Amino acid sequence: MTTTYDFEVTAADGSTVSLGDYKGKLLLIVNVASKCGLTPQYEGLEALYRATSDSGVEVIGFPCNQFMGQEPGTDEEIQEFCKTTYDVTFPVLSKIDVNGENSAPLYEFLRAEAPGDIQWNFTKFLIGREGEVVKRYEPQVTPEEIQADLAQYL
Repeated sequence: MTTTYDFEVTAADGSTVSLGDYKGKLLLIVNVASKCGLTPQYEGLEALYRATSDSGVEVIGFPCNQFMGQEPGTDEEIQEFCKTTYDVTFPVLSKIDVNGENSAPLYEFLRAEAPGDIQWNFTKFLIGREGEVVKRYEPQVTPEEIQADLAQYL
């Protein structure tokens, strides 16, 4: 059976990251954008990460420019924005597509496990400690709401 841990993704510096390195942790996978009305969610995602990382929760951001061109920057520009604007310390990886024929294999898997195309930036997937998709959160669900929901999985 395929799990999230079976995928490799690309870091912002071009290196390969195995999601298998996160085995046993809860993951919150989020497609992010720098020029979206929901971009301030970076602040809440970082707060959630800082509050729960010691309990085995990891947040992973995947920049995506598929929604009204709201992530036009290069990987380097995105990293700079995240660090200087929101003091982001969780991994923000290389820009990807989350829908369509060029969709990243990880997102094909996520959309199959929690069916439906990604409708907008900041769609979030909670991945259980066995690599399974536990829950999908639509963009309007805030990181604060998710943090309250995490208690049952910690």
